[in-house]
Parts: sequence; structure tokens; C-alpha cells
Amino acid sequence: MRDLSNNVVEQFNVSGICYLQFRELSRLGVKHAYVLKCKGFEYNYRGRLAQKEEIEKAYEPVCKMLGFDFNNLILPIQKHTNNIKIVDKVYERFLLEGVDGTITNTQGLVLATTNADCILYMLYDKRKKVIANVHSGWRGSYRRIIEVAIDEMVDKFGCNTADIIVCVCPSIRKCCFEVDKDVRDMFYDQFSFLDNINDFIMNGYKEGKYFIDTVGINKCLLLNKGIDSKNIYDSNICSLCNSDMIHSYRGESKEYGLCTALIGL
Repeated sequence: MRDLSNNVVEQFNVSGICYLQFRELSRLGVKHAYVLKCKGFEYNYRGRLAQKEEIEKAYEPVCKMLGFDFNNLILPIQKHTNNIKIVDKVYERFLLEGVDGTITNTQGLVLATTNADCILYMLYDKRKKVIANVHSGWRGSYRRIIEVAIDEMVDKFGCNTADIIVCVCPSIRKCCFEVDKDVRDMFYDQFSFLDNINDFIMNGYKEGKYFIDTVGINKCLLLNKGIDSKNIYDSNICSLCNSDMIHSYRGESKEYGLCTALIGL
């Protein structure tokens, strides 16, 4: 298996579980992982209410490896919304339907999200000891879910944006995220207030096709919210370019699998 390590993330393989960790979160002692394609570990719930046995089979070995209690897992049923839920206990999964991000300052809880091209963010306030795990596909990016997450951390936990670290997991990048004119127009209208919007929406190779840099747009939103550019740690890994190691909806089509990100205090 290739090594995707770079100056932001480091790759590990422990007992058949291949995963990435952000060097900065590791330096700060935050337990976390972005789990790559691993035979025998499937996270393919795709917005449905999975059985506990399915989740246990997939997540318990990973939780054990990271030093988490599997019974404290928070796994939303993602629906590409901009809904963020603050959690302070373990919830029945049906109560997390339509939730695409969670925030907590409760010790022991494990926040998880899944993706296959969508952006996953792991956030950490090093002073307030608050974490968040956010799923942002192109619809979530259009709905500006990352801004909602930042606002919730500030409003509900008294976080200072200068203290918030944002880690950007592998996702589809501008080199591969090709869309039709309808999606291009949606993004152009939504983010026309950005002075550099034309840097993020580019003509494709064919007429009527366009490339959108959703990661770049979200970075602008983070900066506008007061996040320090030095506190944005981007893995700079494209899921489609590396679909041999990372699940990609565009690379795998209807049979796509899901990767997962976990973070806990």
C-alpha cells in the first residue's frame, strides 16, 4: 500500500487498519483518525439506520486501537444538511437523522462522520477543549455548514475563533470535481460575495462543464469567520485521484464505500 503521508498527515497501519492522523492534532494529544479503505472494515450506511451489530463490527476495532470506548460512539445519519447537533451523551441513532455535524466538550464521547468524496472536518479548540466533526458534501458546502459549526462553537461554548484548529480530511478536489452548469450557477450565486470566486469556479474541458474548488471556498468562509490561516491543516489529498486507497463516489459509482473520521477528548 502506498504511503499518503505528507507534512500535514501521517499514515499508519495497525492490525490491518490503515489510517491517517493529523500531525498537529497528534502533537496536541487529541485522539483521532481518518480511516482509509480497509478490507473487513466497512462504513457503508449511506444515510440509513444501521443495526448496532454492523456498527460494532466496523467501529469497535478502530475505537479500541485509538483508545476509545465504542459504547460512546456518536454516529449521525448524514443527509447533506447544514444541521449541527451539540452532544453531551450517547444518543439513539434515529435521534441523529439529518445531522451532518456534532460538537462536544464531554470527555469520552467519540464523534464520527463518513465520506466518499465529501469533505470531513475535524475541529478542536485547544483552550476550551471543544471538538467537532463535520460532514460537508457539495450540498453541505453550498449550505455553508462549516460556518454553522464555527458559530455553534463560539455561541454555545464561548470559543475564540483564534483558538480553533480546522483539519481537512481527504476529499474530492478541484482537479476532479466536475459539475454541470446548474451546480456551477448555484455556487456562483451563493458565493459571489467572495472577491476571488473566479479562482474557485473554472471552465471544464468540455462545453457546459465546470470545476469547483469546494475546499478553497470553505477555506475562505473559515478565514472570514476569523479562523487563523495557520490553524487550517489541509491534508491536500484528493479522494478520486487516490481512489485505490480512499473511497470515492465518483470513482466507485453505485458500489461506493465510505471512509470514516473519528475524534474524541
